[in-house]
Amino acid sequence: MQRLILVYNPRSSRFSDVQKNVLDRTHDLKGFTIGKYEIAPTNLDDNTTKLSKILRNGDLLLSAGGDATGVICTNAIIKSEKDVILSVLPYGNFNDLARTLGTKTFDDVFSRREQKLYPLEIIVDGKFFRYATCYVTIGMTAAAVKLYDTPKMRAKLKTNFGRKISSYTELASWYFKNRHKQVFLPEFKLNGKKTHPKTSDYAAVNGRSMARVMKGGEDYLDPTHFRSETDRLTSFYRLAKLMSRSIFSRVPGSVTTGDVLEFEKPATFTLQAEGESKDFKDVKKIEIIKGAKCLKVIAN
Repeated sequence: MQRLILVYNPRSSRFSDVQKNVLDRTHDLKGFTIGKYEIAPTNLDDNTTKLSKILRNGDLLLSAGGDATGVICTNAIIKSEKDVILSVLPYGNFNDLARTLGTKTFDDVFSRREQKLYPLEIIVDGKFFRYATCYVTIGMTAAAVKLYDTPKMRAKLKTNFGRKISSYTELASWYFKNRHKQVFLPEFKLNGKKTHPKTSDYAAVNGRSMARVMKGGEDYLDPTHFRSETDRLTSFYRLAKLMSRSIFSRVPGSVTTGDVLEFEKPATFTLQAEGESKDFKDVKKIEIIKGAKCLKVIAN
């Protein structure tokens, strides 16, 4: 009998919805052995390692949470080297992975077709860091993501009204307070070409959406290509222009088979993949490539 492994965070702002719409639904589910993994209050890498150790060939892994839960599941599957199928339900703030796959309800997990997803692989100074399914950003937008880990924001996100408006109003407030206070991305070369000295952001986009409202494409289905972009987003004009294009058309960028960012001096910056950020210090080079391994996913 196939195992269905449910992955969720009991401390998340939408856990009550996960309990009602997912966990409670498994009581009457036939044809599966049910297993559960609760995200531990440690860190992403620890949870990835623990989850990878319990996976077996043939498992159906269901991520019932936000994009951070999806990142844990993605990296755990690849780390396990097992033949596992991933499905994702949207119980987070932005839900870019669920939007990319088109799965919305518990019934979708069992009624949609299987696809192959080719994630991005992040390498920092020659060492593997993480896989990302939808997008990676480095610089100011990555630093802004840390706002969601504050107690103030966590409290607001626990209400339906808060989830709808707080994400963007708090980000706007953070932007105007901080955009000129630091160098978010030190000078660097992209694929051997020097970028503008005031460049604040790099983004690699692989999925259908980025931060919910920004449109991507279907590069996640391509084993070799994705799109990337650099910009000077401390300028409100440039940010407004980027957002307009991204909302009504798609995130701008050039098709690439892989990017290499080489810093003029050892650099300090924030990198985030699907909402999970990390601060780095004294980094000389970052590589963003298509991962050598693909994921089996349930998709629309």
